[in-house]
Amino acid sequence: MSENKSPIKYFLSGGFGGICTVLAGHPLDTIKVRLQTMPLPAPGQAPLYAGTLDCAKKTIAREGFRGLYKGMSAPITGVAPIFAVSFFGFGLGKRLQQKTPDEELNYTQLFAAGAFSGIFTTTVMAPGERIKCLLQIQQGGNSPQKYNGMVDCAKQLYAEGGMRSIYKGAFATLLRDVPASGMYFLTYEYIQRALAPKAGEKKDASIGLLGTIFAGGMAGIANWAIGMPADVLKSRLQTAPEGSYPNGIRDVFRELMRQEGPLALYKGVTPVMLRAFPANAACFIGVEVFMKFLNLVAPGL
Repeated sequence: MSENKSPIKYFLSGGFGGICTVLAGHPLDTIKVRLQTMPLPAPGQAPLYAGTLDCAKKTIAREGFRGLYKGMSAPITGVAPIFAVSFFGFGLGKRLQQKTPDEELNYTQLFAAGAFSGIFTTTVMAPGERIKCLLQIQQGGNSPQKYNGMVDCAKQLYAEGGMRSIYKGAFATLLRDVPASGMYFLTYEYIQRALAPKAGEKKDASIGLLGTIFAGGMAGIANWAIGMPADVLKSRLQTAPEGSYPNGIRDVFRELMRQEGPLALYKGVTPVMLRAFPANAACFIGVEVFMKFLNLVAPGL
């Protein structure tokens, strides 16, 4: 992405890119959350899900394909502001470090701008993440449903503990998003610069599109490679009954290490990585396309 872009253009383009992300990646996100939060099997019993494919098969068998899109109302409702705020934070983080609008930032500065955006997104993302996870772990079929959708879930959470209940897991979300967002934007910019035509070389539109797909996809993988452990802790904390973890994420971490060991911090990594490439490739294609559109219709924005 060009250095000389206003934070407002980043804001609008990020919102459009976020919608593309959810549509492309939500089914695997549902599988990820179900794998992360499934109960430990009793001695001698098989786990609820044997893996990513088994979870997908059982979800579709019990709930149909719509089961894979369970909880999507929360991220769809919040996704435009979340990604808009994320890209706005990145654009603002870049602008704050630039001495001139066209100054090219080094990779450390790009990481810092990305990490800065993670602070912005947590305030918007934490409530939606809490609601999304609670809706995703509800099993279909004849199982009783505690929540009848996003609004009902938010109302019940507020009745149980006010805004504190809705924002449960916000610190865990911050621990995930600050370093992960830094790596996300750094990876995208690094690959785009590496693939950019050298001085005097002719630009090829098809290569540019493939470069955006590859850079966006790899940015998503880098994001989750860094953010996955905190995401597992966040999912456990946000879906646990009230009072389960009095000391928050520290109690979740201690219990996880005691019962399941360090590898549990990457539980659900398969659907995450399968989702990360196409979802984030879709995001950055959406961002770049919408940025070009804004440059045509509102060049002075």
